[in-house]
Order: sequence, then structure tokens, then C-alpha cells
Amino acid sequence: MAVNSMILQLKNISKGYGDPLMSNFRRVLEGVNLEVGTNQKIAIAGPSGSGKTTLLNLIGTLDKPDSGEIFFKGIMITKYSHDELARFRNRELGFVFQMHHLLPQCTVWENVLLPVLPIKKIVGKTEKEWAEHLLRKVGIWDQRNQKPSELSGGECQRTAVVRALINRPQLVLADEPTGALDEQNAGNLADLLNHISSEDGVSLIVVTHSSELASQMDKVYHLRNGRLE
Repeated sequence: MAVNSMILQLKNISKGYGDPLMSNFRRVLEGVNLEVGTNQKIAIAGPSGSGKTTLLNLIGTLDKPDSGEIFFKGIMITKYSHDELARFRNRELGFVFQMHHLLPQCTVWENVLLPVLPIKKIVGKTEKEWAEHLLRKVGIWDQRNQKPSELSGGECQRTAVVRALINRPQLVLADEPTGALDEQNAGNLADLLNHISSEDGVSLIVVTHSSELASQMDKVYHLRNGRLE
């Protein structure tokens, strides 16, 4: 793994829920620091309720920290406006969730191309060729005209991975991507994420309970008492 430059930096990130002046306030993250390099793959492990998903949501700008700063390629994104954050997520980030969140009324082909529309307004030849390349790479090109209800769990998750990569993001965030899969499909997806990251130069942050998936990353962090170790 060759890390050419820093793509993501978290500096002293803290996050809590509730009113800080009330007894029900719960501090989830406290002074978290993290650096992720280009092409680097990291795993974040920890018990349920430790704040792993909260941390991923902050990195993905789906939530804002109470304090601290987040930099992407040297630019502080913590102060971005709502519209700037939406453009940033669509252009720079790819998301893979445990429950893949595919649109049930759309085919595989339509699901993977949907993220193109906010940027390009129309899906052109280049985007279609890239989608075909990715679908063939993950082995579901023949299922492109099927809807999620006609797919296996593994096929749905592979569709979600292609959707996450369709805009050629530089950073992919995956929240328990193998959690809903059987052992064989979980292993296949772990291999796929690792392969795509290495081959396409994508940085990867995975929140996982899977020791198999974590073992394929360049570095594993553990979230304990609100801090990364």
C-alpha cells in the first residue's frame, strides 16, 4: 500500500447528544483525531453503541461535530454550507450501508446510475461504460435489468458497492457492509472492497465487527470511551 498524500484529517472531533446542561447528555466522541492517506484502507472496530456509526456520519458530513475540524485534501469542510456539503458528498464520497438502501422500483442499472444525475443531469456514454465496467467487475452485469426484490442479499450489496463507486469517489465509507450477509457473501464482499480500493486508488473507511474484513485493511482502529486507539 502506497500512501501518496493525506486525503482526510480529523482534528479533535467531539460529539454528544442531548442538552449539555442536562443530566441526559451523552458524550459519544471526545477529542478524536484521525488521518487517512490516499489509497489507504482502515477499519474502525468497537462494541455496539461506542460511536462508530456516529463517527462515520461525521466523516460523511451527514452530521456535524460539536467541536473540532475535518479536512478533506487539506480543505476544511466543517464550515461548508448545506448545498456545498451536498455537492461534496455526491462528488467525493461513496457510501455503502449494511442495509443497502436500493430503490425497490428501480432496476440494478437504474439504481447504480442515479447518483450521476445531480452532477451531470443526464447519463452519458462515459458514465454508462463505467457502470458496465463496474457491474462486470463485481459479477452482476447479467442482473442489470432486475429489481432488488429479484436479487440475493449478496447481489444487492454488490449493487450498492457499484453505486458507491459510480461517481469515482476518492473516499468510500462503509458501515457494517457485511453485517447482513452470510459467511460466503461476506467474504466475497470483503475481497471485493479490498480489490477495488487497491486497483482503483480509492481510500476506504470501514466500520465493522468482522475480524476477517478488518484483517484486510491497512490499519485497524478501536473506538473506546469516545476515543480512537
